[in-house]
Amino acid sequence: MWQAEHVRDALRKLYPACDVNILGMTTRGDQILDRALSKVGGKGLFVKELEHALADGRADLAVHSLKDVPMVLPDGFALAAVLHREDPRDAFVSNAYASLAELPAGAIVGTSSLRREAMLRARYAQLDVRPLRGNLDTRLAKLDRGDYAAIILAAAGLKRLGLQARIRAHLDVGDSLPAAGQGALGIEIAAHRADVARWLAPLHDARTALAVEAERMVSRSLGGSCEVPLAAHAVWHGDALHLTGSVSTTDGRRVLRASASAHAATPADALALGRTVSDALEQQGAREIVDALVAASAQKGGAQ
Repeated sequence: MWQAEHVRDALRKLYPACDVNILGMTTRGDQILDRALSKVGGKGLFVKELEHALADGRADLAVHSLKDVPMVLPDGFALAAVLHREDPRDAFVSNAYASLAELPAGAIVGTSSLRREAMLRARYAQLDVRPLRGNLDTRLAKLDRGDYAAIILAAAGLKRLGLQARIRAHLDVGDSLPAAGQGALGIEIAAHRADVARWLAPLHDARTALAVEAERMVSRSLGGSCEVPLAAHAVWHGDALHLTGSVSTTDGRRVLRASASAHAATPADALALGRTVSDALEQQGAREIVDALVAASAQKGGAQ
């Protein structure tokens, strides 16, 4: 709800004569809390209901955390604006320990993403990594009642809700490469709503959008989804965009990484950079990892 309120308040400042209201909705991704996202349909669970509201005219725009948005939007929809990015890093949250390195062998660590799970298994094989679902308050409550010794969350979500004091340490992006779009908000509209696109134009941050475009291209090129531990993170160095992508097996035993830099002035430049990194990952064997994980997920789904 915070992200919708944030955009509502920004639009009210831009257009004080307009009546901007929130249509509260709960998605299937919010409702299914007993299983990992990779086992119940992936990222689309967070956006499908909102897209239905856009399509039938109940809503003019939908605000998403971009890391939860499928890499390819359905026909008839478009990302009209990408807001300035908050901290993209992962955060270590614990009541008893200051860092992952301090956790004793066998300590239970909770995470909601396959990407973070693979990172933990690769770097901290001695830890007991378990799924963690629910909204932010629920996840913190599970930590506070002792279900977990520590949990890994997106730093942006904690900071936006004024909970940065819960962060014991930020994970370096070199150790825990963020998900594509992590820390950024995107605003989706029905593609034919040029009027809404014009209203949203002042909220659009071009440099964040280009960085996210490159990141999402890595995942899109490789067919990434919640079933695949795939990460991509782009950073600006002057006018050059430096992009790193990573694909790993779920057990963390095989981790592939590739990087590239390019001058990125247009979306086409960003897409080309994303393709360069995805091609480099494919040359290392990323396609085999992705295909095997997707096939395994489909087989499990068919058996249920």
